[in-house]
Amino acid sequence: MTNRRQERISELLHEELSLLISAELTDTRLDDALVTVTHVTVSPDLHNALVYVQHILPSESSRQVLAALRHAEGFLRHAMAENLNLRVVPELSFTIDESERRAAQIDNILDALATQPAAVTADIADDDEHAD
Repeated sequence: MTNRRQERISELLHEELSLLISAELTDTRLDDALVTVTHVTVSPDLHNALVYVQHILPSESSRQVLAALRHAEGFLRHAMAENLNLRVVPELSFTIDESERRAAQIDNILDALATQPAAVTADIADDDEHAD
């Protein structure tokens, strides 16, 4: 369970990291990635932050994107220390946010299920006609 301070720090880090990643990082591995910070979770002691990101590159490029973000961690932490009034700037861990991909999969499954009963009903109606 998160407390109000964790939530505030998470929101603050989310905003700052979004700005820094989009405007300040010049790593060529991120040139076409269009990296978006979707969510930040901060540990109860505020010393660690898990940063969820998305990108527009194919999923095979996720390792490359994460490697570039890990490489920039020192720069990002230093910039946050300068820009934010925090006692401790948390260690950053980056991970790909899979929630959008999972939501698309669920939508596809639901769409398939929605069309499947209609096909089964049509088959049953055909069987009834042949039985008469």
